[in-house]
Amino acid sequence: MAMTGVLRPGHAVVRVLDLEESVDFYGRVMGLKETGRDKSGRVYFKCWDERDHNSFVIRKADRAGLDAFGFKVRDKATLDRLESDLKAYGVTTERMPAGEMLETGERVRFKVPTGHVIELYAEKKDVGNGMPYVNPEAWTPDAEKGIAPIRMDHCLIYGGDIDGNRKLFEEVLGFSLVERVKLEDGVTDLATWLTCSTKAHDIAMVRHAEDGKLHHVSFLLDSWERVLRAADLMSRNRVSIDIGPTR
Repeated sequence: MAMTGVLRPGHAVVRVLDLEESVDFYGRVMGLKETGRDKSGRVYFKCWDERDHNSFVIRKADRAGLDAFGFKVRDKATLDRLESDLKAYGVTTERMPAGEMLETGERVRFKVPTGHVIELYAEKKDVGNGMPYVNPEAWTPDAEKGIAPIRMDHCLIYGGDIDGNRKLFEEVLGFSLVERVKLEDGVTDLATWLTCSTKAHDIAMVRHAEDGKLHHVSFLLDSWERVLRAADLMSRNRVSIDIGPTR
């Protein structure tokens, strides 16, 4: 697949109820690396093997949820083209200035039919992963800190018009449908999985009565053994586990 437009998920901005507890969880238990804080109270993290400045951002709020989910695009020309395509499709867009998020360039922000805010951006500061580009080691000491995922991988959102979401992602942003679950009528989609890359999926959606809901943001581990280790670390730290590990 030619990577000519939207490249991959780039960041999730999540609202949390207890900032101090969340910083401890994502930093110490998850093993994400804190890369900065801004004047609005947002705390920025990256996974150990990611080179961009941030991929997961949290802020304190009265209601938990997803502020925005961002995708990195190929370059600024692609960002401009996609914004034009969105407007032609009838979508209202907003330009967020460079630097409004730490070390992140201009972002194009818009809402999809389920009410979720999606962002596109082309530039984010390369802070490295602690290893050189030439002849790097297999991993850094940060890879052993906490659960230590390799990267932020995808999100699953809930809302009503997932059909409208899929149409926008496919027809404007160039995503592909890779999997779906249908209701008993054999026609209506209960859930869909979409990809902009060569991965199994980059965003997933489940039909739900209430719009704007987040089910999860997912992080990648590189083996089944690392998943089992993560479960042990969650148990040791008394982290509530909804389900799993499963196949």
